[in-house]
Amino acid sequence: MSSRIGDRMIATRRHRFVGRERERALFQSALDATNLPFQIIHIFGPGGIGKTTLLKEFAALAEQKNLPTYYLDARTLEPSPPSLFDALRAAMGLDGATSPAQALANQSARHVLLIDTLEVLSPWDNWLCENFLSQLPEDTLLVLASRDAPSAAWCNDLGEMLHSIALRNLSPAESRDYLARRNVPSAEHTTVLDFTHGHPLALSLVADVFAQRPNFHFQPEHAPDVIKALLEQFANKVPGPAHRAALEACVLLRLTTESLLAEMLGVADAHELFEWLRGLSFIQSGAHGIFPHDLAREALTADLRWRNPDWHKELHKRARAYYIKHFEQTNGDAQQRVLSDFIFLHRDNAVVRTLFQWDNLTAAADALRESDRAALVEMIARHEGASAARIAAHWLARQPESVQVYRDPDQSLAGFLMAIALERVTEGDLQFDCGARAAAQYLRQHAPLRSGERATLFRFWMARDTYQAVSPIQSLIFVNIVRHYLTTPGLAYTFIPCAEPEHWAAGFAYGDLARLAGADFEIGGRQFGVYGRDWRASPPMTWLALLAERETGGAPNIAPPPPPLVILSRDEFASAVRAALHHLPHAESLRDNPLIHSRVVVQRSDAHAPIAARAVALQTLLAQTIASLQASPRMAKLYRALDHTYVQPAPSQEQAAELLNLPFSTYRRHLKEGIDHVVEILWQEEIAQ
Repeated sequence: MSSRIGDRMIATRRHRFVGRERERALFQSALDATNLPFQIIHIFGPGGIGKTTLLKEFAALAEQKNLPTYYLDARTLEPSPPSLFDALRAAMGLDGATSPAQALANQSARHVLLIDTLEVLSPWDNWLCENFLSQLPEDTLLVLASRDAPSAAWCNDLGEMLHSIALRNLSPAESRDYLARRNVPSAEHTTVLDFTHGHPLALSLVADVFAQRPNFHFQPEHAPDVIKALLEQFANKVPGPAHRAALEACVLLRLTTESLLAEMLGVADAHELFEWLRGLSFIQSGAHGIFPHDLAREALTADLRWRNPDWHKELHKRARAYYIKHFEQTNGDAQQRVLSDFIFLHRDNAVVRTLFQWDNLTAAADALRESDRAALVEMIARHEGASAARIAAHWLARQPESVQVYRDPDQSLAGFLMAIALERVTEGDLQFDCGARAAAQYLRQHAPLRSGERATLFRFWMARDTYQAVSPIQSLIFVNIVRHYLTTPGLAYTFIPCAEPEHWAAGFAYGDLARLAGADFEIGGRQFGVYGRDWRASPPMTWLALLAERETGGAPNIAPPPPPLVILSRDEFASAVRAALHHLPHAESLRDNPLIHSRVVVQRSDAHAPIAARAVALQTLLAQTIASLQASPRMAKLYRALDHTYVQPAPSQEQAAELLNLPFSTYRRHLKEGIDHVVEILWQEEIAQ
């Protein structure tokens, strides 16, 4: 006898079922118990999380034990008590006059009643709890599935009779198992998991695409049907344009607060919109704000980026402005959170996505304690060897304030960052540590520090368990490195040594850090590659503006490091300005002037610009600085002396004095004062942070 199509469908569904071991075990224990340990299992979670699939698996388990099993989907009902009773009668094969509760009571065996999509009946919550449930025999195992958690009334009234389960995504191992059962090529699994985060409906939709399209390579933007189906699950009840804008803002942000939402939308009061967001089934609440389910974030962001790229960029711009403003107004842990939120805006960039982990971060930053020293040295010895551990012990004695540690909730040491102040090191320090020596030599040769300037070597950075690999601790370390960039007065240069420098090449190129082979060093048989940045050439706020341009784009080209800046003392700088003024009319004569490689010129041209272009930039800078003097009546006489000497030069200084109708000594005094003012204006710009 041939099997039915329905039997084959059930067999296929059960073959594809993976995971949910805890939920299945709980249900099975209730079926096997002599007396039910509870009467109700309430499963809840966002759309597509697998509630219906799990209910049907429960039904199959109950039928295997030959227990009467009835499945109802509330979407097919009118939201009223009579409709529910009519549907139950139909499922049980009863006539219209028979009470379903009485029919269940007359059965000798335990029975299972499953009601799906319970949120449809939410207007009848009280009736369900007080009337419907109270009529069911005590040997009824009732399984309910809803997008929403059980109400407070249910939890309070039912007590131990109710077992509530929040359904989550499948684990990575379960997701890969499912994809293998659906014959999705293993080479595609990582890309699929990065998008779906183990969301069952998303996995199923992607597997359907592979089944229909041989040789398919999964990219979310190339699978619009997948995105559309997911959006129907997550955003099918948006009341109006303001609510949609609020949802689009929320999915871009790591955490959303009411005040941030108001600024993102340009409204004075976002309370109603915030409360609406908080009530959505795929929005969760944390200690510092609300946030969407990972897959909802992915699907809604992908749709917005494709549908309205200008609005997508505008939201990013507004979020950046909010974070920069609040970073300047906060300190401590709050400042660290703001930076984490700021960096999260970059997560859609292919480079950043692979180098940061925002999930499962439970460690907190703290200052070094005396009791940490032994654990810190042991950690370095384990990952970098005994020689490195001795160097770390040296710096712990010399600069203990340079260490920031990261603690797990149990206060154990999860990782640390050691930021050595190079402007304070001694020759003895440099003889002891080849890493610090290499950085100091690089500074002396290529970017010497001037009075009041500081340089930082992030000498050691690591997580206890994963060393320098991508991890939540590594991400927290990088956040605090950025914080150091933005909050250290007089910061001129930073160095980051890496055990695997090539691994970080794309990420540091994105962050505009150059590979400094001249600062590399070897210790304990291991070579460390160093990345660095001269903050005098491009100060932190200019750097943030550069990152903003890359925020929603792809990977930047990894260019070779630009020629290092020439760092001149005040006297050297003044001499170079005077020499440049003598050659001002002829840009080609400025090519050998050391100002060509100074910050004040480099920031006006591309870092990789040819010498000829920099010479023109220097010529323009000098002319503009001279011209700026004429805005002040007191400086106008100085401007005229400079103009007739360098910009529109007379054949000789004597003739320049005659053109200005000045005694030669007065002309010379005006010229000297003018040169001094030009030097001071440019010097202040050269050393400004």
